Amino acid sequence: MANPRAFISFDFDNNSGERIYFTGQSKNSKTPFNIEDWSSKTVLPQNEWEKLIKEKIAKCHFLIVLVGLKTSTATGVKKEIAFARDQNVPVFGVYVGGANTTTDLPTGLQRNRTIKWTWDGIASAIDQMMTEGKNK
Repeated sequence: MANPRAFISFDFDNNSGERIYFTGQSKNSKTPFNIEDWSSKTVLPQNEWEKLIKEKIAKCHFLIVLVGLKTSTATGVKKEIAFARDQNVPVFGVYVGGANTTTDLPTGLQRNRTIKWTWDGIASAIDQMMTEGKNK
């Protein structure tokens, strides 16, 4: 099987830098997954954005939420988590930008599925997601 595909959900207004860093670092890690840059490149009407993002999430094996200090208030992140759940796409979170176990999480993201940013931990979470996920 080819490397699994990940959809990255993040707070565009506050964690774009962490997303760039995470994506770049993932290419040099030994973690077996591909990050597809499927962020919407333009501002779209809400219904078009939702349709596009749902389709993109459906093509992935799991969704990774980059959890920053203000991610719990990011409307797009909450919707992406809900889209993943509706399509049985497993979700886990990674703390970024100073966030930790006391940081508020967005609706739908479980605390026991949110981890510190280490590539060993991420590899373990991916293995778990692939075992229990839809394994496309």
